[in-house]
Amino acid sequence: MNKRTILLVDDEPHVIRVLRLMLEREGYEVASANDGAEALAQIDARRPDVMVSDIQMAGMDGRELCRTVRARYPADGFPIFVMTSMTASSEREWVRELANVDFLEKPLSPRQLIARLATYFAAATQQENTHAA
Repeated sequence: MNKRTILLVDDEPHVIRVLRLMLEREGYEVASANDGAEALAQIDARRPDVMVSDIQMAGMDGRELCRTVRARYPADGFPIFVMTSMTASSEREWVRELANVDFLEKPLSPRQLIARLATYFAAATQQENTHAA
C-alpha cells in the first residue's frame, strides 16, 4: 500500500518541521510549501491525500488557497484542514461555501492532527472496501 501524502502549508518553518517529524514518524509521506502559490504548484505536480494549511500567510493566504484549490480541482475532494487561532464565527463562515474543509485549533497539537488523520483515513479505507465488495 502506498503511503498517504500530507501537504503542509505554512510560512513558519518551525511549524512545518515539527509537524513533518510527527507525521513521518506515523508513516505518512510529507510534502511542504511555504505559501499558497507554492502549494498550488505542489498540487499541480501531485495531489495530496490531505492538505493542512495555515490561514495567515504572506501573499496568498489560506482562505484564498482553499478557494483556489476547490475551484481548480473540483473533482479532487481531498480534505483540507485549516490551522487557526481565530475563534470568532465571522472568521470561520467562509468555510461553509467549501466542501470538505475543517478547522484545527491553534496552538495545534500534533497528536490531535494525527488522530484526525487516522479517523479520516480509517473511514476512507472502509468506504473503499465497501465499494470494492
